[in-house]
Amino acid sequence: MAAEAEVSGEERRILAFGDSLFAGYGLATDEGYPEKLEAALRARGINARVADAGVSGDTTAGGRQRIAFVLDSMERAPDLALVELGGNDLLRGLSPVEARANLAAILQELKARGVPTVLYGMRAPPNAGPQYQGEFDAMYPELAREYDAALVPFFMEPLLGKPALIQADRIHPTAAGIDAMVAATVDAVAGALPED
Repeated sequence: MAAEAEVSGEERRILAFGDSLFAGYGLATDEGYPEKLEAALRARGINARVADAGVSGDTTAGGRQRIAFVLDSMERAPDLALVELGGNDLLRGLSPVEARANLAAILQELKARGVPTVLYGMRAPPNAGPQYQGEFDAMYPELAREYDAALVPFFMEPLLGKPALIQADRIHPTAAGIDAMVAATVDAVAGALPED
């Protein structure tokens, strides 16, 4: 617990709003991304509390339906929101146009409440077809620019070509995979936190 002693400053509340990649599908309760991210931020002396609002199987439409409820049920507005959705839209072949509209509504809700945001991008595989791939992949950087959100270009990137970091379902990261994803994104999250 040595890292805990160095934690200082006001508590920074971070909302991790996403799907099974945040919910920690197939992992122990302390092995999910929000839990590991909180530990990584605290190891840097940031008094972070990450609220895990990941729902396995959630699509961008599901996220759009629940974002206001999730924010309203928090004690106070988060200092930062992490938005990670789109993977399930991709798996189901749902329209990138609709996914984009849903993500835009989520980002708009957060912006209207003055909550800075990090948008976690996904990428469509080539077998989705060039048009789908182009539309899907482009929506994350475009939305990040439009809503002044920080961007993690491709959340799954640390797992590419490393099957040992992926569970047997070939979709979800192992605990070691989560560690790699945290290591690749903790700088972006720390950098997006507003000043005390």
